[in-house]
Amino acid sequence: MESTETGGDGKVLSRFLPKDFSPSDGVTLLAGRGVYPYLCARRMVRAGVRCNLIASEEADDAVFDLFPPEGRARYNSGQIGKLLRRLEEYGSRYAIMAGQIAPKRLFHGLKFDLTALRLLAALRRRNAETIFGTLADEIERRGVRLLDARAFMDDDLASAGFMTAARPNPRGIGEGISVARSIAALDIGQGIVARKGTTLAVEGFDGTDGMLRRCSEFQTDRKWFIKTSKPQQDFRFDVPIIGKRTLDALDAGGIRAVAVEAGTTILLGRECLIADADRRHIGIYGYEIPR
Repeated sequence: MESTETGGDGKVLSRFLPKDFSPSDGVTLLAGRGVYPYLCARRMVRAGVRCNLIASEEADDAVFDLFPPEGRARYNSGQIGKLLRRLEEYGSRYAIMAGQIAPKRLFHGLKFDLTALRLLAALRRRNAETIFGTLADEIERRGVRLLDARAFMDDDLASAGFMTAARPNPRGIGEGISVARSIAALDIGQGIVARKGTTLAVEGFDGTDGMLRRCSEFQTDRKWFIKTSKPQQDFRFDVPIIGKRTLDALDAGGIRAVAVEAGTTILLGRECLIADADRRHIGIYGYEIPR
């Protein structure tokens, strides 16, 4: 259920907030890298939400500088005990995860504390979803409710149909959407590149940007990048996102057409991102999945 709380302009804060949400309850932002945490923080502050920050070592200084010294902290991605202790000290009723932790950091170069080792030892299968899912569950066991990570980002969500002036022919992308959703269901990745029903590339451990750049090897036109959510997506920590880095990777891969799931995919800084896509002659199309 969405919150009925409103901001200063009278608008409902976000349809992804719980019905009993109150800005005075407090939200701690758990920030990874990229502009997403910065945008989320700005919108919470503007809406009058009492908020604090716990930032990973990958988080940008820009988001860190939005918070006063007493309301911000940094932690190493392996220091789960430190994160949980600081979360309890802040006393927020809610937390929200925003921004990426590079997948390779989850498996290489991290120094895990005892809490992290305990949580990891209980996992039979170790990937980004199981690791973040375990962390999310541990946070909620400590009495802090994790919000849907789309909260406060409603204005940036993809809508149905073309969002750009560029409008490549979407005929035939239905098969690509089916393939993308099948791969997402297997927890392999959430994106593919396809051409006329043929899958050219699948997102893997190198992530979306790596897959898109790989596509420069295919000297062909009419390539579509298709991104989807998983059938059982955990929106507490996993939201499909398109940002400037994605557009850069599309350029590098020679891809001029994008299909994203409407209502679930975030276009970071939507208005500016769409304008940037139009300058690059990249079309962005939102498709709908029956629920």
